[in-house]
Amino acid sequence: MTDTHSATTVRTTTIDTPAGEVRVAVAVGADGGERIVAAAYGDHFERVAARVRTRFAAAVWVEDETRAAAAVARYVAGDLAALDDVAVDVTGTPFQQRVWAALRDIPVGTTCSYGELAARVGSPGAVRAVGTANGANPVWLVVPCHRVVRSDGSLGGYGGGLDRKAWLLTHEGATGHKGGQRTPSRS
Repeated sequence: MTDTHSATTVRTTTIDTPAGEVRVAVAVGADGGERIVAAAYGDHFERVAARVRTRFAAAVWVEDETRAAAAVARYVAGDLAALDDVAVDVTGTPFQQRVWAALRDIPVGTTCSYGELAARVGSPGAVRAVGTANGANPVWLVVPCHRVVRSDGSLGGYGGGLDRKAWLLTHEGATGHKGGQRTPSRS
């Protein structure tokens, strides 16, 4: 689906974190309303943003600050509740949408297993599909796929790398995972 609203602007911002730069793309409508449409570590942003660029092909893309990106910066600086009310606008299958909504319900400082998340979305046998939906999440940090771990507490996968997932969980004070404190690799 392509956004045909020519009044939409997509503003991109880079935020420095201890785990590397995070790029955030925010769609800003004619009414000034903001919604994050992509967010990922800089070395993964173009892959994540590719679908968004197609969807917002009619939009003007500019490098500029936004309130939504500022919320991501506050989260990185330690205001862990800063992302709670940030609007996102993502497209995906109905199953992906359910998984992404459930991810936003995982409280800061906690984790859940892929199996628990599958049960929460009403598909207890769809553990692999939950992992695939996590991997397709275009709004990292804001839709916190990093809070999902394996049933034994080990980290599992993360598109940005396990060092970054471990850093995010440590940053949030999460317990119950086997990730340890790692120094994130920077790109």
